[in-house]
Amino acid sequence: MNRRVFLAASAAGTLLAASDRIRIGLIGDYSASVVAHQSIPVALQLAAKELALTVVPEWVPTEEIQDVARVAGFDGLWCVPASPYRNMEGALRAVRFAREQRRPFLGTCGGFQHAVIEYARNVLGWTDADHAETAPDAVRPVIAPLSCALVEVDDSVRFRPGSRIFAAYGRGEAAEGYHCSYGLNPEFQARLTSGPLRISAEDERGEVRAVELDGHPFFVATLFQPERAALAGRLPPLVRSFVRSTQSFVVPQ
Repeated sequence: MNRRVFLAASAAGTLLAASDRIRIGLIGDYSASVVAHQSIPVALQLAAKELALTVVPEWVPTEEIQDVARVAGFDGLWCVPASPYRNMEGALRAVRFAREQRRPFLGTCGGFQHAVIEYARNVLGWTDADHAETAPDAVRPVIAPLSCALVEVDDSVRFRPGSRIFAAYGRGEAAEGYHCSYGLNPEFQARLTSGPLRISAEDERGEVRAVELDGHPFFVATLFQPERAALAGRLPPLVRSFVRSTQSFVVPQ
């Protein structure tokens, strides 16, 4: 494999790497009919062109993620829209790997929902945390129906200053596309976001639209689907930031 890698030691002695060939694992169950699935490869190639990289995406069906070995070889993981997934535990396993191993992670729509569930279960210890769509009788539905469904609509999103997503966009607000009916349950919001998982974007009504993880090189999850802009030929700022973050982490091949 033709891979140019530059290594340098950080102050803490951790090896950092930069590479011109990046492998991205797309966690989800591909369907050609899903707009986001059409958009994601285009968005990644737009980012690759701007950053002068070769980005190699690979779809990873959730039922294939029986252990972390299936995702450990990627430089970054993107948990994609179109849930329920065929294997929820497989998706959660990938999210946990990215969080614990500090692997660059982006979650959009269903990826946002499962990032929240994984954090609730494995960081907060809420083993009964679940998704109301697939577990309507859950004791602790941390993902619940939105007060107003956002299916094939655009809506304004406001980014919190100091967040990674604010830095990615370089401004405090944007209009983004959705195909989503479930989001963060307000009943559990305060407890979920009082630690390292913090709110980074909201809509005009103050409902959560993105979260990110402090102390992680790049762990951002959005309820909206920024990748949709790629179908109109526009590079999504968050995808650019995600791909750039993978340059500082390269898995030896």
